Amino acid sequence: MKKILPSLIVALILLASCGKDQDPFLIDQTRVGLITQQTQIRELDSLFAGDSIVRAVNPGQFSGNRNEIQIFDSQGNRLLLVEPVQAFDSTSTIGFIQVMDARYTTSKGLGPESTFKDIVENYSISRIENTLRAAVVFIDELNLYITIDKQELPSELRYDTQSRILASQIPDNARFKYFMINWD
Repeated sequence: MKKILPSLIVALILLASCGKDQDPFLIDQTRVGLITQQTQIRELDSLFAGDSIVRAVNPGQFSGNRNEIQIFDSQGNRLLLVEPVQAFDSTSTIGFIQVMDARYTTSKGLGPESTFKDIVENYSISRIENTLRAAVVFIDELNLYITIDKQELPSELRYDTQSRILASQIPDNARFKYFMINWD
């Protein structure tokens, strides 16, 4: 018993310190700050106890609203827009997160205020999709995608939805319109 007790105490101290060292703004493959892939919607209130949570509930059957939840910090700045996998289910996990606050970044510094050059220098682009108004850049290793408005692209790509957009065609200084995490 004398040998087990000190080991148990050390293990408990290490376990307790792991949670305290967690960066509340780090984005990686399985988390965005304090939110993980296993986080249920009902847990958001405790994770963001000092912040404001606004639930935009539209119970209309055909509304298309997936029960968006906006999270603001204590100063009123928009942090995140969260959508559950299952609308109107407090036990649902999170399907999508739109990151709005520049403090949220990956370990390599990629965040909503970054540029396309930051992606190219630090990550492998999985694919680029050409849509009507944007180029959508996917980074599968982080479960994220970035939308770049076509106004940021060369003029020959702005009105073309058929051509394949290559990474080399996107300017280094192109800014992001949306910075999205997809766990759905």
